[in-house]
Amino acid sequence: MNEFALETTLHWAGVAFYIAGVALFAHALIFAHPRRVRWGLWATLAGLLPHAAALVVRYVAVGHGPYMMKYEVLSSNAWIAIAMLLLFVWRRPVWAPLALLALPASILMVGFGLFTNPEARSLPPALRSLWLVFHVLFNKLAVGAFLLSAASALVLLRKSRGATGRMLDRLPGPGVLEAYTLRFVGFGFVFWTTTIGAGAIWANQAWGRYWGWDPIESWSLVTWLCYALLLHARLFFRMSARGVAWGALLCFTVSILTVLIFPFVFPSLHAAYFQ
Repeated sequence: MNEFALETTLHWAGVAFYIAGVALFAHALIFAHPRRVRWGLWATLAGLLPHAAALVVRYVAVGHGPYMMKYEVLSSNAWIAIAMLLLFVWRRPVWAPLALLALPASILMVGFGLFTNPEARSLPPALRSLWLVFHVLFNKLAVGAFLLSAASALVLLRKSRGATGRMLDRLPGPGVLEAYTLRFVGFGFVFWTTTIGAGAIWANQAWGRYWGWDPIESWSLVTWLCYALLLHARLFFRMSARGVAWGALLCFTVSILTVLIFPFVFPSLHAAYFQ
């Protein structure tokens, strides 16, 4: 048995529970059994446990946090997003339809990660900093919040077009959906801002400069500006609810490109740690 067999098994166990959670959420919402939303929550929570255990096993094996390889980056991003989804839906079960959008996206992240290179890699000296921990943690929290904003925005677009159905009818109206989309964006924006700040301090410690226009640094700034413009437009120029929804989806696309695509495409200081 190779050294990654246990964590791979734990990951697939988590995915199995997540899939069961999606099925239970769908059954509860499609067949109008709101009390069974709790079953979906419990199944998803059960998936978080082996998933967390897999991340711990990974930490013990490689001796550093989940921020070196695609395998561990994608897995930890998904864990944070699912945990944030659970916390929100547990307190507000009426928002359970969001799980049918956010949970499959997280499952795909885990699944894709499992088919990438799982090799262990030691932590370079430049990454051995507490500021890197803050940088990575707040980045993952931001991605989780942005994922929820995108899910809320998709539902908002459907509701604003007058679409109906058992799942959609259980959600609040467009006004409330817009408010929560903006709240998710606001939370993510704060986390993203902290990500950039902590990253700049870490960069100064590691390379002697706060900002170097590295491609990933530049796209992080573009993402920050996109969300800043969205919030500014909504607060000061009375952007419509549909405009907010489309803006949130556009910004989310830019954030995903920045976090999950560009580090593996553009040669940069960041990309060197994710190959």
